[in-house]
Amino acid sequence: MKIATFNINNINSRLQNVLAWLAVAKPDIVCVQELKARQTQFPRTALAAAGYGAVWVGQPTWNGVAILARGSEPVLIREALPGDESDNQARYIEAAVSGIVIACLYAPNGNPQPGPKFTYKLAWHERLNAHAAELFDTGLPVVLAGDYNIVPEPRDIYPTRSYDDNALVQPESRAAFAALLDQGWTDALRKKHPKETLYTFWDYRRNRWPRDAGLRLDHLLLSKKLARRLAGAGIDREVRGEPGASDHAPVWVELR
Repeated sequence: MKIATFNINNINSRLQNVLAWLAVAKPDIVCVQELKARQTQFPRTALAAAGYGAVWVGQPTWNGVAILARGSEPVLIREALPGDESDNQARYIEAAVSGIVIACLYAPNGNPQPGPKFTYKLAWHERLNAHAAELFDTGLPVVLAGDYNIVPEPRDIYPTRSYDDNALVQPESRAAFAALLDQGWTDALRKKHPKETLYTFWDYRRNRWPRDAGLRLDHLLLSKKLARRLAGAGIDREVRGEPGASDHAPVWVELR
């Protein structure tokens, strides 16, 4: 089974990019972030024609998340992260697919920091970690996949000082990610590539893609049952270099 996460940065503007990647990569399950589309604007028909069922939470301008499943319909479990009923940002969706709980997340960016956006980011991650602990304790096969908007370690960002004040690399952000790993989740990409330089995002500005000035923001965390089944993990870097591409590349795992 192949499970992927892809921050598409506007699914309707980049629908052809998505469809082309699906046709080549053939993932069984895909977590998609930054739909930037209303609920009624999600391209369900085009994705169905490509063989994928879907559940999604749309939101115009920013945000929006979806889970796609090849040859089946995901069974929706929840369409919001618990812990704050006043939070109306479409950043989390959870579904069951082929006996696996799939959690798709688009965490807050948090910039500028310090400030209310960074405060919201840290509070959101607290809620994520609390819910993740509950999911982990069920003993079920679970994947937490998406754009975490956290660079876990200094080696996960190109050599630069320009991000020193950025919310993505702050100690509090990194501590939130480390706390997930402390619960027992496995960082699949790092597990399979313990010593490699790995980037999943290259900003459009300052020629960062041609310079390979990237960051690792997109992660798939596996529960114990799935970690034992981990056979492979990778980044489809070439997708980032295509015309009209998202600033993120798809990240995937293969499970036995």
